Amino acid sequence: VGRQEIRIENYRGIREYTQELIRISTKSGEIRLTGRRLCIEYYTNAEMKITGLVSAIEYRQQKEG
Repeated sequence: VGRQEIRIENYRGIREYTQELIRISTKSGEIRLTGRRLCIEYYTNAEMKITGLVSAIEYRQQKEG
Protein backbone atom coordinates (compact mmCIF):
# COMPACT_ATOMS: atom_id res chain seq x y z
CA VAL A 1 0.00 0.00 0.00
CA GLY A 2 2.35 2.73 -1.22
CA ARG A 3 5.75 3.31 0.36
CA GLN A 4 4.48 3.57 3.93
CA GLU A 5 2.57 0.35 4.52
CA ILE A 6 3.18 -3.25 3.47
CA ARG A 7 1.13 -6.35 4.21
CA ILE A 8 2.74 -9.76 3.85
CA GLU A 9 0.83 -13.03 3.82
CA ASN A 10 1.95 -16.66 4.08
CA TYR A 11 5.31 -15.99 5.69
CA ARG A 12 7.22 -18.42 7.88
CA GLY A 13 8.97 -16.18 10.39
CA ILE A 14 10.85 -12.99 11.19
CA ARG A 15 14.64 -13.43 10.85
CA GLU A 16 15.81 -9.90 11.65
CA TYR A 17 14.00 -6.78 12.78
CA THR A 18 15.45 -3.28 13.15
CA GLN A 19 14.16 0.18 12.22
CA GLU A 20 16.25 0.02 9.02
CA LEU A 21 15.95 -3.66 8.00
CA ILE A 22 13.33 -6.40 8.29
CA ARG A 23 14.12 -9.90 6.99
CA ILE A 24 11.21 -12.34 6.65
CA SER A 25 11.43 -16.06 5.87
CA THR A 26 9.11 -17.52 3.25
CA LYS A 27 8.61 -21.06 2.02
CA SER A 28 10.97 -20.53 -0.93
CA GLY A 29 13.34 -17.81 0.30
CA GLU A 30 13.55 -14.47 2.08
CA ILE A 31 12.00 -11.00 1.77
CA ARG A 32 14.21 -8.05 2.78
CA LEU A 33 12.68 -4.65 3.45
CA THR A 34 14.96 -1.67 3.95
CA GLY A 35 14.00 1.86 4.91
CA ARG A 36 13.57 4.19 7.87
CA ARG A 37 11.41 3.90 10.97
CA LEU A 38 10.24 0.42 9.96
CA CYS A 39 7.80 -1.07 12.45
CA ILE A 40 5.84 -4.32 12.53
CA GLU A 41 2.42 -3.03 13.55
CA TYR A 42 0.99 -6.53 14.01
CA TYR A 43 1.46 -10.11 12.92
CA THR A 44 -0.70 -13.21 13.00
CA ASN A 45 -0.12 -16.71 11.65
CA ALA A 46 -1.47 -15.57 8.28
CA GLU A 47 -0.47 -11.90 7.85
CA MET A 48 1.75 -9.06 9.04
CA LYS A 49 1.57 -5.29 8.60
CA ILE A 50 4.75 -3.22 8.35
CA THR A 51 4.78 0.57 8.42
CA GLY A 52 7.51 3.16 7.90
CA LEU A 53 9.29 4.69 4.92
CA VAL A 54 10.19 1.72 2.69
CA SER A 55 13.10 2.38 0.32
CA ALA A 56 13.58 -1.15 -1.11
CA ILE A 57 12.01 -4.58 -1.21
CA GLU A 58 14.16 -7.57 -2.21
CA TYR A 59 13.30 -11.21 -2.68
CA ARG A 60 16.04 -13.81 -2.42
CA GLN A 61 15.14 -17.29 -3.54
CA GLN A 62 16.47 -20.20 -1.52
CA LYS A 63 19.15 -22.20 -3.29
CA GLU A 64 18.13 -25.74 -4.12
CA GLY A 65 20.31 -28.65 -3.25
